[in-house]
Amino acid sequence: MSDSASGKGSVPDHWKWFTEARFGMFIHWGPYSAYGRGEQVLFREHMDHEEYARTACAWNPERFDARLWARTAKEAGMKYACLTTRHHDGYCLWDSRYTDYTSVRQAPGRDFVKEFADAFRAEGLRVGLYYSWLDWRIPAFFDGPDKDPEGWKTMKEYMHNQVIELLTGYGRIDHFFFDGSWPRNADELGSSELVAKMRQLQPHILINNRLGANANPNKISADGGMGAGESDELGDFGTPEHVIVPDPNRLWESNQVTTWRLWGYSVGERWRPADYLLDMLCECAEKGGNKGGNLLLNVGPQPDGQLPPEYVERALAIGKWLDVHGEAIYGSDGGNVTEFVTRGRQTTKGNNLYLIVRFWDGRPEMRLPDLVTPVKRVTLLTTGQELDFVQRGEELVIKGLPLERPTKLFPVIRIECEHKPTANQWGRERLWGGDPGRVADWARTRGTSPYRDGMSR
Repeated sequence: MSDSASGKGSVPDHWKWFTEARFGMFIHWGPYSAYGRGEQVLFREHMDHEEYARTACAWNPERFDARLWARTAKEAGMKYACLTTRHHDGYCLWDSRYTDYTSVRQAPGRDFVKEFADAFRAEGLRVGLYYSWLDWRIPAFFDGPDKDPEGWKTMKEYMHNQVIELLTGYGRIDHFFFDGSWPRNADELGSSELVAKMRQLQPHILINNRLGANANPNKISADGGMGAGESDELGDFGTPEHVIVPDPNRLWESNQVTTWRLWGYSVGERWRPADYLLDMLCECAEKGGNKGGNLLLNVGPQPDGQLPPEYVERALAIGKWLDVHGEAIYGSDGGNVTEFVTRGRQTTKGNNLYLIVRFWDGRPEMRLPDLVTPVKRVTLLTTGQELDFVQRGEELVIKGLPLERPTKLFPVIRIECEHKPTANQWGRERLWGGDPGRVADWARTRGTSPYRDGMSR
């Protein structure tokens, strides 16, 4: 991993798109969608391989139109997308020379990876590809090189050849997402060797960190177990899954579902509401900055190839919000300048501080403590209304706020400062952190006893 990826240096220009994008589409789609019970139904339900293969080979999503997917992503305000080219079931969505278990050689007769890449690129979106190391059908992957050296050699060549195939036949690939390395490690997978080949083919590519555990093979992984197999050294971006936890060593994106749990299409799955999904995007931006902090939000398309209407409804609602408030998200510098948890989230960009108000109380005034930077202007970004304010030392009082919440989702207030927004000690250290002496001094202003007035009796 380069100094740029590790945070020891600046992000190179050809990766800055990632730190500015903030929002992407993750697409888990394959023949497993025909079962409607998630992307891992083959393993989770210990299915008969032959039965599953018959279903997979007959799967034919005749209503798939990559152009509609791409337009939806663009209208949702997403800047890139990542498609599962081959998940753990081994079925390939492209014309691979190394197997007949593909969408081209089976019922569809179509190269879905090509259709995806062409359509998303045409809409100006960055293209990402997902590839699973493991294949549940191949015993050599799980036996490994010690138990089955010849079988492992064949499996390793198969994996490497397919990755090279994906990087030579589909134009510029910006983002590559490995997954499922358990129980193999980086040395067994030949990750360093493969990454070097990938960079020769696609010098500008961003590669994730799921390249096989090495330094600490027993650590809990991004997926809550040890399946993701993150490398402590290899990879350009981290992949926290179902959580929003910044990776201290590299760029990062949080991988999240729009439903309650499953990634692939699932009949009867519950859907998270649009405000919950938007809040995850805002949290990523708040915790991000120049190391990324992106939300890769998943969809599991239907077996016929259409996006679920529940997903489209939520994605487009977020897109409309971003049309108005996008400057608080795209290319932002992270947030948390002052204490604002009781009302919402924050981001910054240059000299601007953005207050993303999750909890609108309908009161005409809002007090923002701990901001020491002089303020020039305050605007309710949602409506464009300029707001009156009074700044007294390290306290800002914003006036003239409307009674009714001005948007169904989160209103945003833009505070323009004379220079980069900064906070006092209270704003920097917050609750449960910093010097406890400041809390003692604050408590001492009322006295020292437990009586109401703080006075001893």
